[in-house]
Amino acid sequence: MRTRSHRPRRRHNPLRRRSDVVEAWVAVVVAVLLCVVAPLAGTAAGLFTYDRARTHAEEQRAERQPVQAVVAGRPASRPTVHGDRGHGYRAEVRWTESGRQTRTGVANVPAGTRAGDTVTVWFDSRGRAVAPPPNDVAVWQHTVAVGLGVAGGTAALVLLARAVERRVALRHRLGEWERAWARTGPAWTRRCA
Repeated sequence: MRTRSHRPRRRHNPLRRRSDVVEAWVAVVVAVLLCVVAPLAGTAAGLFTYDRARTHAEEQRAERQPVQAVVAGRPASRPTVHGDRGHGYRAEVRWTESGRQTRTGVANVPAGTRAGDTVTVWFDSRGRAVAPPPNDVAVWQHTVAVGLGVAGGTAALVLLARAVERRVALRHRLGEWERAWARTGPAWTRRCA
């Protein structure tokens, strides 16, 4: 009595070409790249971006000071080109610094602001009106956008490389078929006399 082995036997299949084996391995590599490497690249880029964005936001928070100011003039009728988070209208504002006199400057104010309204305006160390520093939500939005962009870009590159490989493999396979037909074709097309 013979016992059967459950191991797959490695028999030579005359219909299996080397290009078929290569293409099967390439499909496995592409699957690993798409399922493992692309998400890891996106995660690494996101973590790096988060650290940089958080540090940048903390630097801006330390450098910039919020000031409660009163809108002295009527805001511009059209928003400025570089409006930030709804603060796109320029207006003259007046505020009092602690222990100093009243100061006046031009700053971005939210839409719908009228003369006499109190708004929060951010100033840098030189006294220039600047945009508010990014908050935690903005930092996370930037982080997620970069992480998804890098993961998507990596996946796109992998799929592009796969498309190029398939095209080269198809050209190679057609060449193999042409050579095989050149060997066997005369035997099939020979006329009987």
